[in-house]
Amino acid sequence: MSVPVSRGNTPLPEEKTLHLPRILCLHGGGVTGEVFRAQARSLIKYLPDFRLVFADGPFFCNPGPGIVPVYQDYGPFRRWLRWLPEHPEIDDEAAIEEVMYAIETCKREDEGDGPWVGLMGFSQGAKLSSSLLYDQQIRREKEGKADTDYKFGVLLAGRSPLVSFCDYSRSPACVNPGAVSEGFHYEGESPHILRIPTIHVHGLADPGLHLHRKMLNQYHDPKATTVIEWDGAHRVPIKRTDVEIITNEIYKVAREQGVDV
Repeated sequence: MSVPVSRGNTPLPEEKTLHLPRILCLHGGGVTGEVFRAQARSLIKYLPDFRLVFADGPFFCNPGPGIVPVYQDYGPFRRWLRWLPEHPEIDDEAAIEEVMYAIETCKREDEGDGPWVGLMGFSQGAKLSSSLLYDQQIRREKEGKADTDYKFGVLLAGRSPLVSFCDYSRSPACVNPGAVSEGFHYEGESPHILRIPTIHVHGLADPGLHLHRKMLNQYHDPKATTVIEWDGAHRVPIKRTDVEIITNEIYKVAREQGVDV
């Protein structure tokens, strides 16, 4: 689903956003694209030169932490990956197919025609965003091409590890797509390092902060990362003072990567 962007306080009509560069937005576990859109309302407001498109994860699940009661009527809730043992088992290839089908369906059904320039994810969606960027990178390295051309990622509270989406990234450092990701630990230096630019947004009161920093330090090239820390818990920032710092950096990184905004 896409959302109207705004200039100042006035939303642009939907038809005015069709040609803008597009950012694919991936929600957290136990949420939906519609809920993420509501959570990201302030980010949307301060990104008027992008078309933000929100995808729905392929698997149903119970609502995530903090979703009820505010968003209790927005179900059924969804996830991209297994993070609890009670989530139904699935083999790796089927997990990959389901995730990719959900993403490609969302992209195909969007009415915009601007280039897909970035990924923005929250929590599990941030883990997925980083993993998809790495998959793009390693396929280009090994095969000389990839199906996507994302220029950057915005990772809101994304915790380690990366998820392997092809044989090139199957290793002890990455979790398999059909496995339970919660509780996964890899110590030491990861051989899988993302060099596509990423913006990492960390809430200093987030109980998972140590895992977000582990993701940053273990799987991302420091030369290609920007870290923004804010005084908040496990949620998407909404205050103007926090959001403007994030969106200003998105514009900066996008322009450095040749995006016309």
